[in-house]
Amino acid sequence: MIDVNGLKLFNDTFGHQKGDQLLIKTAEVLKKSTRASDLIARWAGDEFAILLPSTSKKDMEKIINRIQKNCEQTNKDQISISLALGAAIKNEVNEDLFEIFELADKRMYQQKMSQGKKAKRKLISNILLSLAEKSYEDNFHIQRLKEKAADFADYLKLKSSEKIKLIELAELHDIGKISISEKILNKKGKLNKKEWEKIKKHSEVGYKIAAASKEFASLAKLILHHHENWDGSGYPEGLKKEEIPYLARIISIVDAYDVMLNKNLYSKKMNKKEAIEELNRAAGSQFDPALTAEFINFIE
Repeated sequence: MIDVNGLKLFNDTFGHQKGDQLLIKTAEVLKKSTRASDLIARWAGDEFAILLPSTSKKDMEKIINRIQKNCEQTNKDQISISLALGAAIKNEVNEDLFEIFELADKRMYQQKMSQGKKAKRKLISNILLSLAEKSYEDNFHIQRLKEKAADFADYLKLKSSEKIKLIELAELHDIGKISISEKILNKKGKLNKKEWEKIKKHSEVGYKIAAASKEFASLAKLILHHHENWDGSGYPEGLKKEEIPYLARIISIVDAYDVMLNKNLYSKKMNKKEAIEELNRAAGSQFDPALTAEFINFIE
């Protein structure tokens, strides 16, 4: 029994058409790794089953090793494959075939639980890498944001757990932009209404990506609401004031400040004095006024 790790997360991120390509590529890897006499079948949404007729345990293990090796060879591909595998052998004629399937399924599930977290973390890392390649906002922006967020967390005397969460939010807050075309992400000048609506969807896509992983589920609502404004004019839900999660309010200020100081597609680069003036202007409308005052004190 074989399960495709992270298929739901892959579908939520890249769409079901890409998810179908992942399933097709998985089937090709399985076919390449098995013999002409073996039977490969789609068992469920993200599962495959392989019947290996007249096969010893030793030969079965060789086939499993080939599958794993061929999966590893896709690691640098745009669509990489990670599988959880479980196997069982029917030795006697009177053994129930479905009981053999259940045993293989149980072993597959055990492997999935042990490696699923690692597989999803790898997929999210690949998403971030792909986003850096297609977006004007590169890894330097993310790195600056993480460092500034960490220092501001210390200034605010946040608990260690909250500081870690804020740094992770700095890294993942815009992960939903992976669903937006490179043409829109890198467009110079003003976006039209249709393009702007697509941009605004990225926080909801990011929410789905984070929510699909237990490791990052606690960040999901922070990602969803990091574009909410203090006066309720933000998106996606129009939250206002303290309705907006505290860490989301922090990252919106830190992110905006970094964008102001560095070249971007939407506005000219500012110096520190101009950036502080802009933060003061937006305090009480876009940003939490108390946090804005704290941040200005911090950077001065």
